[in-house]
Amino acid sequence: MSKARKLSVALSLLVVMSAEATESDRAIVEQQSRAFSDASAAGDGKTLAHYVDDRVIFMNETGEIATKKDLAESTPPPAGIVNKLVQSDVRIEMQGDTAVTSFTDNLTQHANGAVRTASFLSTEVWQKKDGRWLLISSQTMTKPREPVAATLTSAELDDYVGTYIANGVTVTIERKDLALASSTNGAASTKLEMEARDVAFTPGQPRLRRVFIRDGGKVTGFLSIRESGDVFFKRS
Repeated sequence: MSKARKLSVALSLLVVMSAEATESDRAIVEQQSRAFSDASAAGDGKTLAHYVDDRVIFMNETGEIATKKDLAESTPPPAGIVNKLVQSDVRIEMQGDTAVTSFTDNLTQHANGAVRTASFLSTEVWQKKDGRWLLISSQTMTKPREPVAATLTSAELDDYVGTYIANGVTVTIERKDLALASSTNGAASTKLEMEARDVAFTPGQPRLRRVFIRDGGKVTGFLSIRESGDVFFKRS
């Protein structure tokens, strides 16, 4: 076999070995990420601390920053409460000795006979150090959930029909049969659902609410509420 042929074969073997190593590392990261979620649900501080780097930057869904020591001091939930986290939509990008994951953690909580669910969107950064994959960064946010629409009568819906103005922005609310539609500055209208009396939301925008204000029983405006601040639209 010529030297060129031997070199080609050696390079091919290196490529195969590198690909196999990458897939092995990917499997390890995926397994450890799931184990970390399981430990989070169980409040298993020892396991949480085992997987994180000493200088980890960890932000939970409330925006709080936790250190490795904080994670190590995690405790199980109170008696009568059982949490289970199941990952879905898992994506892992391998970049040498660094792995970036993204996934949804789906929570099911049993609390003294009651069951509630929630979902959290997470990203993690894992780094291989001295042959071990350690979590060096994590950030989680609560996945917004669209509320269940309430049913109001046509007369109740008519209370909200009108034109509302704030800072040069005009919002027009109309009733179409047993539904409301809202348009801004003459743009195409979108459906407006009522979460409860005087509380409305736009389907597909679960972070936004409109809370209607009354004076003497009559709607005089609404507050447009989202995390970045509230805007009051006065009825004209």
